[in-house]
Amino acid sequence: MLDLGALAFPPLSSTRERVLDVTIAKAVAAPPAATPARQRWIDDDRVLRSSPTMPAIERYEGVLYDGLGAASLDPSARAWVDHHVLIGSALWGFVRASDRIPSYRCSSSDLKGPLRGAWSDAGALLADETVVDLRSKAYVHVAPVPGAIAVDVVGEDGAALNHWNKHAKGALVRRMAEAGLAASGAHGLAAWAADRGIRLRAIADDRLELTATAAGLG
Repeated sequence: MLDLGALAFPPLSSTRERVLDVTIAKAVAAPPAATPARQRWIDDDRVLRSSPTMPAIERYEGVLYDGLGAASLDPSARAWVDHHVLIGSALWGFVRASDRIPSYRCSSSDLKGPLRGAWSDAGALLADETVVDLRSKAYVHVAPVPGAIAVDVVGEDGAALNHWNKHAKGALVRRMAEAGLAASGAHGLAAWAADRGIRLRAIADDRLELTATAAGLG
């Protein structure tokens, strides 16, 4: 069962309560969905406060999480992920990889009306940290993090990638976890990557460029 008090970043609790209330009310009032999948999303949101939870890094799915492959990390690398990886969320603001959360359906596009700007100040909690920001532009807009290091993913030709963008970001986190990487600025990260055959280039103090292909990072 959800325990909001156990999630990282307690200052976000009041906003989490507000977004939860709106999300649950919206689901309760929703008419039957057109597809079983969409109905499951509605059903999940109706019981957010009482449904089973699991670590966030196991709850979320998608290409980025496939690239990370958290389930196959050794214990020390998994511990690194649990301690260092934060996940941006329309429902929770930010959670640690180890925070236990239920299944839900609330995306950045749902933050409108009474929820517009709900997380606009959440990133201030990370202002004194070294943050490598791998979020999509939509989620960066939801909760900007002052001083975060952005990562652009490009192919061999220097053009921005689509599908492999997310997979490469997950693979980069995996390599960081396996190395037990300590906090470092953009130039330090680029030097660390170069020693491992990862094409990660510092193009500014707050921006990195990662070259990747379907074959991986090397």
